[in-house]
Amino acid sequence: MRERGGKLYKKKKRVEEEAALRRARGRARERERGRESRRPMADSCDSVSVDLETIYLGAKEFHVETGHGSVSVIVYGDQDKPALLTYPDLALNHMSCFQGLFFFPEAASLLLHNFCIYHITPPGHELGATVICPDDPLSSVEDMADQILEILNFFGLDTVMCMGVTAGAYILSLFAMKYRERVLGLILVSPLCRAPSWTEWLYSKFMGNLLYFYGMCGLLKECLLKRYFSKEVRGSEEVPESDIVQACRRLLEEMQNMNVLRFLEALNERPDISDGLKRLRCRTLVFVGDESPFHEEALHMMSKLDTRCSALVEVQACGSMVTEEQPHAMLIPLEYFLMGYGFMRPSQFTGSPRSPLSPSCISPELLSPESMGLKLKPIKTRVSLEV
Repeated sequence: MRERGGKLYKKKKRVEEEAALRRARGRARERERGRESRRPMADSCDSVSVDLETIYLGAKEFHVETGHGSVSVIVYGDQDKPALLTYPDLALNHMSCFQGLFFFPEAASLLLHNFCIYHITPPGHELGATVICPDDPLSSVEDMADQILEILNFFGLDTVMCMGVTAGAYILSLFAMKYRERVLGLILVSPLCRAPSWTEWLYSKFMGNLLYFYGMCGLLKECLLKRYFSKEVRGSEEVPESDIVQACRRLLEEMQNMNVLRFLEALNERPDISDGLKRLRCRTLVFVGDESPFHEEALHMMSKLDTRCSALVEVQACGSMVTEEQPHAMLIPLEYFLMGYGFMRPSQFTGSPRSPLSPSCISPELLSPESMGLKLKPIKTRVSLEV
């Protein structure tokens, strides 16, 4: 009975937090609409009504036992559809890292129509998680990549589309390098691919000491928020921080300090995977905010990817977490990227979602700076594609 009561409490807590995030993002969208004279996609493309409340309240949580510990996976949608895996950044989960994108109506009509969403949570980062036993061996980033393979096998998934943010983008890239035949495509947001620089390594050690001695204190939350968001939405003495940042700040308080520390330590020991990126078989779409502390890292990664099947979208006035800060900026690039696999918006969809078309290179005309800049202001793109 106690165990069942704990599960009910966790579900109720998750629903309450999701409702709070929806309210915050709704207010943010209203302000965005007030600032912009036109919306990037709704005027040019038919959209469908998506019952987000029903979809998200009908989510299922699975705890998958792997060779490197238990992993929480939140599943949304019809499991007969192709799979889209997500993996969040440090100290985040699907609620604080991806719901801005999935609650953006046009994105929801595209993604939830075509995919079943599998939100993978870093070990011990799920809502209501218990502290991982200190005697358990520390999982490396390679172990976390191997966990993904076990998750795919658990759900009977053959190939998957992957979407990751920063640390999650690194782990999914590593997974795609190790198990190339299992990855259909990569959507990476402010990704990492190199080993930590001395500056990052020392900064991570500083954050680790804060976690160990003081927990999720105010100073640590400020460090993490700078990692995620641009200065504009974080606010200042004159301008209050945005609702999205406030919601993220509240969710950070729910994290288990020692679990976050374990993930941070694994990231601080990550190897450089730059040389292996050329061997990726899948197409890759990279987003990065021009105010992200990992902007240069994303540019370096682009220089290592196969130029025939990779594209970069730089989002102006945005931090690392484009999925939360400017989800509308991802919409048209995502739509063109998924078109190459035969995935369409509902009003245009003609094929079976279980049989996507063979991947083909994105047409240069669709991802040219002129085409993208006109539709997604204020966005500039850097695209490396061979005709």
